[in-house]
Amino acid sequence: MVEIRIHSRGGQGGVIAGKILSVAAFKEGKYVQTFPSFGVERRAAPVLTFVRLDDQPIRNRNQVYSPDHIVVMDPSLMSSTDVTSGLKEGGWILINTDKDAKTFSLPDGFRLATVDASAIASRHGLGTVTQPIVNTAILGAVSRVIGAAGIDAVVEAIREEVPAKVEANMQAARDAYEESLIHMIATDNRTQLIL
Repeated sequence: MVEIRIHSRGGQGGVIAGKILSVAAFKEGKYVQTFPSFGVERRAAPVLTFVRLDDQPIRNRNQVYSPDHIVVMDPSLMSSTDVTSGLKEGGWILINTDKDAKTFSLPDGFRLATVDASAIASRHGLGTVTQPIVNTAILGAVSRVIGAAGIDAVVEAIREEVPAKVEANMQAARDAYEESLIHMIATDNRTQLIL
């Protein structure tokens, strides 16, 4: 089983991202499960979304406490939340950011990838300049980095699940797939760009 925890803020589309990712993985023959965890339900409040993918039926119904991978849709959550809590060694941390990977202080033992999903979403007119909706863009990077579902399945799931600006959302996912940067975290918190 692969378990993914998505950290987002209200209004960024984190819950919908979990649903789209699950639909994409289901199209590829996986058993899937997704559900959110809200604190205060308001715009910009932290939101967790949990996604499970497996080749077997999923019977576990609790929150994901030890995820295989983490997706961070708002980089400000890196300093206000312990996003790596419970993350399994060797797991991916995918961050939506325009900053250099070296600016993030992360524990050893994880892999890091970044993508400027906010710029990609803005470029395609998704949300506003100050509040881009990054969910479909981040899923393109999830496809490339984590491999939870192929990019074609992600794009098809976007076509089925997104009610507005469908073509722009599909292209945002494809752009993020191409533009994501894969880093390696060495010991002593040193990063090296791989792809």
